[in-house]
Amino acid sequence: MLIDTHVHLDFGQFDDDRDAVLARAWQAGVGAIVTIGIDLDTSRAAVALAEEHERIFATVGFHPHDAKTADAAALVKLRELAGHPRVVAIGEIGLDFYRNYSPPDVQRRVFQEQLHMAAELGKPVVIHNRDAHADTIDILRRWVSESQPEPSAYRGVFHCFSGDPALAQSAIELGFYIGVDGPITYRNARKLPAIVKALPLDRLLVETDAPFLTPHPHRGKRNEPAYVRLVAEKIADLKNLPLAEIAQATTANAQALFQLDNP
Repeated sequence: MLIDTHVHLDFGQFDDDRDAVLARAWQAGVGAIVTIGIDLDTSRAAVALAEEHERIFATVGFHPHDAKTADAAALVKLRELAGHPRVVAIGEIGLDFYRNYSPPDVQRRVFQEQLHMAAELGKPVVIHNRDAHADTIDILRRWVSESQPEPSAYRGVFHCFSGDPALAQSAIELGFYIGVDGPITYRNARKLPAIVKALPLDRLLVETDAPFLTPHPHRGKRNEPAYVRLVAEKIADLKNLPLAEIAQATTANAQALFQLDNP
């Protein structure tokens, strides 16, 4: 069994065949899916999907691209939504200094406010970090030091990890998992496979980020949760381990982080 820990199931790319997408995922051995909010509307949609399907869980949050829309009233509404029993984390939150769709100072403020929300609610966080490695780690270090978020060993995941070995080590030392997506399967991938090969198996999660980041050999087409198996197979190949061992470990990691009942 595998758990796809990062999907955007509410996105319009799935409107025509969402049920078929889910059927293919279950058939491929996916036991559960975590669908991710990136603003207030998508967070509500994620919760609605989790209410409808017992094997789907939700996160709620403001992505750094949408930080400019997270005013005080919106954050109050998000906090109310975060208390829903099907919400397993606050996310996708963080910093993105590559696109800068929201001003960097706004991104930092909204990121910190959502981190404090997560600590107050006792929920882990799903971190988006692009071209903002130093700022992201600095903010997380202060958050851990000041807030002592629980559970201390499972504070969140660096979604779609794109940093270097030093960043991966810093993230693990702070109690975070490393999320691995389709790019690890790309033929021109070099840095990420080397990092994942060296990381301990008990700190890895598998993701698709569907409908984005489609793994090889489907690159160029829409991604979907069934393809998380391709990510797990690549990790198994890199670590010279059976796929079953990768599946067992990453599923246990996801269940521990998000406090999931055994699907």
